[in-house]
Amino acid sequence: MAATTFTWTPSYGAQERSQPQVRSIKFGDGYEQRLTYGLNSDLKVWALSFNNVSTDVKQQITGFLQARGGSQKFNWTTPGSNGASKSFVCQEWDVTAVAPSRWTINAIFKEVVDL
Repeated sequence: MAATTFTWTPSYGAQERSQPQVRSIKFGDGYEQRLTYGLNSDLKVWALSFNNVSTDVKQQITGFLQARGGSQKFNWTTPGSNGASKSFVCQEWDVTAVAPSRWTINAIFKEVVDL
């Protein structure tokens, strides 16, 4: 199954988080040795907001995310990536009513790598 593309642009303030996978060994004399773990040891996590969107846009975004059920990947072009998309999953999002027929959606996109 080919991945689909998430095309909506998040509001300013999108946050990229890194947490490289590192294994460490502590020795009894206070020394510690560290090494990165795995081929893709620094997959990114993005905290995104879509502020003050219409009901129609809210339904499009949440429909897209619900259709993938938190497990199916999709392509998304991150801010500042010069058009190169990567694969992500979204396992959590929330929707807040901010005014009549206006909504804010907060979502967490986790980068994934499949074989």
